[in-house]
Amino acid sequence: MHNVGLIRDLAMVMLTAGTTTVLLHWLRLPVLPGYILAGMLIGPHTPGVLVTNARTISDISNLGVVLLMFTLGLEFSLRKLRQMRKGVLVVVVIEVAFMLWVGYMLGISFGWGTRNGLFLGAIMSLSSTMVATRTLSESGMKKWPFARVVVGMLVAEDMLTILILTLLTALAIGGVVETSTAFSLIGNLGLFVVVGLLAGLLLLPRLVDHVAGFGNGEMLLVSVLGICFGASLLAARLGFSVALGAFLAGVVVAEARHVGRVLKMMEPLRDMFAALFFVAIGLKIDPVMLVHYALPAFLIAVVVILGKTLACSLGCFFVGYDPRTSLRVGLSMAQIGEFSFVIASLGLSLGTVSRFVYPLTVACALICMVSSPYLIRATGPLMRVGRKLLPQPLRLLLGSYSTWLENVNPVMESTTLAPVFRRLFLHIVVNVMLVVALFSLGLYVNARGWGWFAQFGIHREMRHTLIWTTALLLSLPFLVAIYRKAEALGMLLVELGIRERFAGSYTHAIRQVLARLIPLAALVLLALLVGALVSTILPPRPLIFSVGVGVLALALVLWRSLIKLHARLQAALRDTLERQGDDLHD
Repeated sequence: MHNVGLIRDLAMVMLTAGTTTVLLHWLRLPVLPGYILAGMLIGPHTPGVLVTNARTISDISNLGVVLLMFTLGLEFSLRKLRQMRKGVLVVVVIEVAFMLWVGYMLGISFGWGTRNGLFLGAIMSLSSTMVATRTLSESGMKKWPFARVVVGMLVAEDMLTILILTLLTALAIGGVVETSTAFSLIGNLGLFVVVGLLAGLLLLPRLVDHVAGFGNGEMLLVSVLGICFGASLLAARLGFSVALGAFLAGVVVAEARHVGRVLKMMEPLRDMFAALFFVAIGLKIDPVMLVHYALPAFLIAVVVILGKTLACSLGCFFVGYDPRTSLRVGLSMAQIGEFSFVIASLGLSLGTVSRFVYPLTVACALICMVSSPYLIRATGPLMRVGRKLLPQPLRLLLGSYSTWLENVNPVMESTTLAPVFRRLFLHIVVNVMLVVALFSLGLYVNARGWGWFAQFGIHREMRHTLIWTTALLLSLPFLVAIYRKAEALGMLLVELGIRERFAGSYTHAIRQVLARLIPLAALVLLALLVGALVSTILPPRPLIFSVGVGVLALALVLWRSLIKLHARLQAALRDTLERQGDDLHD
């Protein structure tokens, strides 16, 4: 009877998915949100329920996750990752980190607690590969130049998803992730991924090509599915998610020469299990709870759309894409989807998040999915509105920035000037590492010396303030050096990149603005990096502001002295290294 019940429930799911596909295609509406709504209609929370078995719902969902992640991995290619601009990878990291922070702060402001806030941030940070690619395909833009940038960003997000899933799993099981635990988890994850990829790339593509050589499609399909489920089982046995194992299996199989045949055979399975996956999501949803959280879901969806559009568009523009391409990329990334559902399911299954987080995720995703096609089509009108709203000097500055990048790129490859750029950049990196080392030393003192502070009656907040202030004061010579080297780099780039024939009478003003923005941007990025590293020893916000203002004033007063001090330290280091080199030579 259980088997008959399973077949009946599966039949209801597939019949509903098939009917939904035909109906929504006829109405020219997106299919994926229709699957979720169809699952809600036949689920256990709706009158006249058609699917009731919780085990069936869970099995269908897990099967859908495994095969969906495997097919996404097949479309991922290590060659694609190598061909991407390095700037795009930086944009994705910053965008995901920004949305993580925005989601966390949003959850805290709603009063949902730190865990719900952290999971909400992870849910909001990841765009939907399936929604984005389907939207591009259905709108006829899949072969446009900006679509390649979108695919590259989605590929980079997929890799970050592995890290996020692992850390969230550790948080859900252990309750808290300390800095040392986080690095340990990242190390274990890195070891698993690297060993899995190396071993897989040495064996599995050859195996797949060998099986494909028999010319038997059934044999090839069964073998590939065996690899998929075997990798999922291995990942689960090692303490990772089945989604991670399936995705890595897809990535490895994608390097086979006959991956085209595999993809062609997997397409029907991908579409079928995508339907299963999204219908299974709807099966878990209580419509009453969905309505109850409609307003916060709408607010979160608006934040997702605006935040991702802004972060991706600005990021792409600053790494060298024109404004129209950057805006199209940002609008294409402005949604959440399958990975967000996986994260919400993870938190719910492990009892880490509140029950409302899952329907909230679904409602937010539905709004984003329905909006996605219209957002991409709105690129032209938004560009026209932007031109009208932006003042002339700002438009000229943005245009000059694009021209500057076009002029600087060939200069950066020059054999004469490239060493100068490399030397300035190396100096900045070394000084950044010294600042990070000083604050890391502060972390060590805080972890090991709290008992010593207690002997003098120094409480926790005062201890953090003393350590943070001391590290900041000791970092002053290096911070000044970072600013000066970045300023020199900025002035050189501006002189080379901003030409008078493009900027006209605004040339000098634009050069001055950009020359100041580059060192300030370097300090802001350093502040974000250090703030993330030493978040556990940050003093209270009023004290941060007061100490920051005081240290800034001290830096301005002692500017020349700090420059001389850094020069002496640099000279001493150079002398030491040269002396060691001479000793070795003797």
